[in-house]
Amino acid sequence: MTSTTTTTAARATAAPSPRAVAIQFVLAGVVWGSSFLFMKVALTGISPAQVAWTRILLGAVTLAALVLLRREHLSRSLRVWAHLTVLGLTFCVIPFLLFSWAQQHVSSGVASIFNATTPIMTAIMAWLVFRVERLKALQVIGIGVGILGVVVIIAPWQGIALDGSLVAELAILGATASYGFSFAYMRRFVSNTGMSALAFTFGYIAMAGVVMALLTPFLVLTPVRLDVPIVVSLALLGCLGTGIAYVWNQNTVRAWGPTRASTVTYITPVVGVILGILILGETISWNEPAGALVVFLGILLAQDRLRLGRRATA
Repeated sequence: MTSTTTTTAARATAAPSPRAVAIQFVLAGVVWGSSFLFMKVALTGISPAQVAWTRILLGAVTLAALVLLRREHLSRSLRVWAHLTVLGLTFCVIPFLLFSWAQQHVSSGVASIFNATTPIMTAIMAWLVFRVERLKALQVIGIGVGILGVVVIIAPWQGIALDGSLVAELAILGATASYGFSFAYMRRFVSNTGMSALAFTFGYIAMAGVVMALLTPFLVLTPVRLDVPIVVSLALLGCLGTGIAYVWNQNTVRAWGPTRASTVTYITPVVGVILGILILGETISWNEPAGALVVFLGILLAQDRLRLGRRATA
């Protein structure tokens, strides 16, 4: 009995090597960058709610199979499962619904560019909401620079009209704010649950699946039109993008911390824009990549990765 317990505990605390974490970080960025293409294709045949519903349930089923195969330990604490339910809502249900709806009105490339604001949102949530980080003056300036980058992407000088595209852009910002909330929430409340990255990820995606299952009569009972590209996109979006990639991300969060892990959004807009142009024939305006660069500068400042002047010596 003692040997079994020790083996389970060792599995829960075992961590991938630094090289493996770096590879998983890059792979998660590529998969999530591709997810904007998958959503765009899926929306040609099903509703935004059906896209979110399908990807969450497929992700939960994929992770459940892995948990059973590896005989992973799951927490028996009701408190932990309450926190996992919150994460299921804020890390999956809310942002997935917002992203799916928004991509009816904006290109996949633009959606992926706005997704790059996640580290800025994480810094704001960790600093102002959960008080788990103290920011220096230069980091606060970085948040302001990131917000300026968002303004450049929206391009208010072209005229502000409350049409679908602007509302969609605001919805995506709501989704990235939800991601930022989730990263900070993890650090504040569930930094040590005793579960492996796989079991922990399964926990909150499974709770998201429960929520979506309960919402089935209200969200997904509408007509669908399926073809091979739509089915393949949903399978990749659910099994890979909402299943395996979330485990990779959780390994990165544990190894690097939530702020550094959220920089996966450096990769996603590059992948999203390239795929949108090559496969969907999308175009982008000059202000969108320019604004993304300003956002990246803000992220570097907000994460204290870009210091002005000489470094202080210890």
